[in-house]
Amino acid sequence: MVIKIPREQKQQMLAVLCDDFEQRFGEPLGSLAAEEWLDTIIRELSPHIYNQAIADAQSVLMDRMASLEDELYALRQPIRTRMG
Repeated sequence: MVIKIPREQKQQMLAVLCDDFEQRFGEPLGSLAAEEWLDTIIRELSPHIYNQAIADAQSVLMDRMASLEDELYALRQPIRTRMG
């Protein structure tokens, strides 16, 4: 899956990478190197992050569905049965 990131958002991400790199290593990270690094991070790590987000959403949805089942059950009306 190819992830399309809007240009403005990618520029913000590149700025974060460059700032972090300079803080950690005391040297600037060139724009070409930063863009290549970001592309690698997106390509290699985003499927893991995406899959975890899907699993988290699925868990929340399953919990919500269970709650809805309980709420629907509580709305049921009793039915009297006649004997005889």
